[in-house]
Amino acid sequence: MTPQEKAAGKALSRLQRHGRSALWLAIGLPLVSGGLLVWQAWSLASVIGRAIEGGETVDALLPTVGLIFALLVFRAGLSALGDWLGTLAAENIKRDLRDSLFSSLLARSPRRQDQPASGAAVTAIVDQVEALDGFFARYLPASAQAALLPIVFGAIILPLDWVAGLLFLVSAPLIPLFMALVGWGAQAATDRQAQALTRLSGRFADRLRGLLTLKLFGREAAEVHGIVSASESLRRRTLGVLAIAFLSSAVLEFFAALGVAGVALYLGLTFIDYLHLRSSPLTLELALFLLLMAPEVYNPLRLLAAHYHDRASAKAALVEIERQLGELPSEPTSLSDISPRSGKAIALDLTGVTLRTPDRQRVVLADTALRIPAGQHVAILGPSGQGKSTLLEALIGLRAAEGDILLDGRALDAWPEEDLRARTFLLTQKPRLLHASIAENIALARHDASRAEIELAAEHAGVAQFAAAMKQGLDTIIGEDGIGLSGGQAQRVALARLFLRDAGLILLDEPTAHLDAELEAEIISAILDYAKGRTLIIATHSHAVAARLDKAWRFAGESLLQVALPVHKKGVA
Repeated sequence: MTPQEKAAGKALSRLQRHGRSALWLAIGLPLVSGGLLVWQAWSLASVIGRAIEGGETVDALLPTVGLIFALLVFRAGLSALGDWLGTLAAENIKRDLRDSLFSSLLARSPRRQDQPASGAAVTAIVDQVEALDGFFARYLPASAQAALLPIVFGAIILPLDWVAGLLFLVSAPLIPLFMALVGWGAQAATDRQAQALTRLSGRFADRLRGLLTLKLFGREAAEVHGIVSASESLRRRTLGVLAIAFLSSAVLEFFAALGVAGVALYLGLTFIDYLHLRSSPLTLELALFLLLMAPEVYNPLRLLAAHYHDRASAKAALVEIERQLGELPSEPTSLSDISPRSGKAIALDLTGVTLRTPDRQRVVLADTALRIPAGQHVAILGPSGQGKSTLLEALIGLRAAEGDILLDGRALDAWPEEDLRARTFLLTQKPRLLHASIAENIALARHDASRAEIELAAEHAGVAQFAAAMKQGLDTIIGEDGIGLSGGQAQRVALARLFLRDAGLILLDEPTAHLDAELEAEIISAILDYAKGRTLIIATHSHAVAARLDKAWRFAGESLLQVALPVHKKGVA
């Protein structure tokens, strides 16, 4: 067993705790049903034996017949309840795990170099987690039955007939042994199938994102052929996994049939007085009980074989999840509410900060010190590609930085994630817009925002001006990444989110790009009015914008130099 498989086994054990009482009931109820099965089989054998050997009347047998039917119905109810509880436990575990994985993914910086591809992440959180369903809903109850019931049945039968009991106790362990041998092959095949599914999902998602480029260069036919080939490969791997699963069932059925046949042969030869292995005569009642119990001894093992591949699938899924998303959270976690929280302006202190480009090949800032008091409005000037965006992202932990970055005197990594996101606001150059209405895109900043607040935010950001010309106004549906809007309009929709927040630190990256001078002055005025009493940092190449702020720094090589602003900086540019 590889270290990854051992880790996956431990992870499955940890996840069992999240099934709560439903999982334990799903495991325990079939065991209770197994105990009642012995009572039912003995009662049925007794009825037949008393009727044939004892010659008892129907009236005398009716109470026992009624008991048999009652046990049958009760066991069916226990079975249905156990299946439902197993499914419920599996759904709880999958939901908690998905919440934890998604929360862990969201808690990372989106600029991390080890960030998984979106297709691989979706496959891990959706498809691979779904592969755990069979393990918790079916395999765990089946494994508990297979571990206990054959031993209990054998222990009950052994004092009644030592030959039959010995046959059961010797033949039953052979089945798990050969299942384990087959299971090694099943695990390897399932691992390969899980990896192939992840690669196919990632490839498909990547090709969808680059569909326009593929079309422009005439590569769509080649990519379609590649997707078809990868899908066919995945199909063959899936069929290989199924073939191994059928093989494990065939092995079980073979040994189970041999065991039942051996007991039947022994009883038949004893009845015709060919074998004399018993010290007392074999009664019809006992013989029927042994025949009824013979398949039931192997039935838990048969059930385990039917669901044995669920264990292999679950372990392969966890290995693939950890390969794509990192180590599983030890406890279920979820992101706290990051809705805006009232708070004072945040002071910013940088000491000995060094920033590099994402590829680590170029230094953006070297050993830089900077202090921005709480409530101050500053500009970061520099041409495109100089590192303004990298600096803004580093200030709120979205980029790795060397040195000390303090917010209100507290180290950046000491801030709880939910507090940091609730107290800060970042507008990037390419903000994310969803396939939804303009109003819904603005409301992404605060889920409980009223319609009036959304409309006011749209007014401040200049969205209401162009939305009024649309047939459905703010309810107009836009495409992914703002399809249907110009660059400036999309930027203003994203900027409107600022006015629904209550951030103490506001970071804006080229907020007036694509705007004419008149609209730029109007938007900056709205931002400055809103940012009173808050710390504001605007990265821009516009000196007109910088002149409206308190201070300005510009990139000079690998350092920041303060820029002297005009005396009339507070006037309208």
